[in-house]
Amino acid sequence: MQLATCIEDLRQMHRRRVPRMFYDYVDSGSWSEATYHANEDDFARLKFRQKVAVDVSGRSTQMPMLGQMLPMPVALAPTGFAGMQYADGEILAAKAAADFGVPFTLSTLAICSIEDVAEATDTPFWFQLYVMRDRDFVRRLIARAKAAKCSALMLTLDLQLMGQRHKDIKNGLSAPPRLTMGNIINMMTKPAWCMNMLTTKRREFRNIVGHVEGVDDMRSLASWTADQFDTTLNWDDVAAIRKAWDGAFIIKGILDVEDAKAAANIGVDAVVVSNHGGRQLDGTSSTIAMLPQIVDAIGKTTDVWLDSGIRSGQDVLRAVALGAKGTLIGRAYLYGLGAGGGAGVTKALELIHKELDTTLGLCGEKNLAKVGADILLS
Repeated sequence: MQLATCIEDLRQMHRRRVPRMFYDYVDSGSWSEATYHANEDDFARLKFRQKVAVDVSGRSTQMPMLGQMLPMPVALAPTGFAGMQYADGEILAAKAAADFGVPFTLSTLAICSIEDVAEATDTPFWFQLYVMRDRDFVRRLIARAKAAKCSALMLTLDLQLMGQRHKDIKNGLSAPPRLTMGNIINMMTKPAWCMNMLTTKRREFRNIVGHVEGVDDMRSLASWTADQFDTTLNWDDVAAIRKAWDGAFIIKGILDVEDAKAAANIGVDAVVVSNHGGRQLDGTSSTIAMLPQIVDAIGKTTDVWLDSGIRSGQDVLRAVALGAKGTLIGRAYLYGLGAGGGAGVTKALELIHKELDTTLGLCGEKNLAKVGADILLS
């Protein structure tokens, strides 16, 4: 872990330590994975202007998200199966984020429950909501998030139906995962992961199991989730959820200007320009390519954040330069989590912060909050 100098190092460590089905869940996209790769490639195409002979002492990477001043404008994105990358993964990630001073977002499809994370941490976290056909369950989820004193609700809109993720299908990654002979043999080659997972009782989707009638184990969960993502979800439903939540409200999954305007009209605190990390609609735009248009459309009244494709502090700087008021990282922190638990998450945050600070200075800038598109070559 001490020798890791970039997120790619953590990815390689993660790949070696974690069973194939769970690693592939993190490091893959849908269909041809064209959008997954475009997210990274389009960041790399944005080149910086190097500036010299400028006093860059006393640099600041601080920026606020939801009114909270952060050491850098980065939050941990909601991700499913984090608790299968490392035992109690969501708890460890939440603690690492709190210690670093950045927000953590718990997914509806987390392994650890809202209550698990709330009991184990002292810092308020954000909760991400998927809208299910079982609207009573959705209402109970919101109530549980309120009871846990979650400081923000993040509604994800780009998973009304599941994108076809070829690696997950081939690996048998379902609820519960299919324990094929190939998967069992592969797990046997990951003894450290196996021993680690034996240390916890949290190995199922605990926000759901035990909270829905008839869903009391992973097998009964499979039949319940098969038809639960709601294809009827519309902006009226979103407005109703906005009214049901009296705290900070974020909409994630925006990749279209008209959708961004609709979200802003509902009265959200922030929208996240996101394509689900390239895991939903393949063949669509990268997030960084769409960011300027969405900032131009709603950025004067609504905070615009970005996720999908961020693998470095340089990517954070590129996003801020193009108008993002915040960013979310998913894979980048999961690589660290899979590589080394909470210490790995901390390492990922340290690497991103170091890269952000160094690149800021080499571009001749001292204050991240004042950076604009002029730091990029046109």
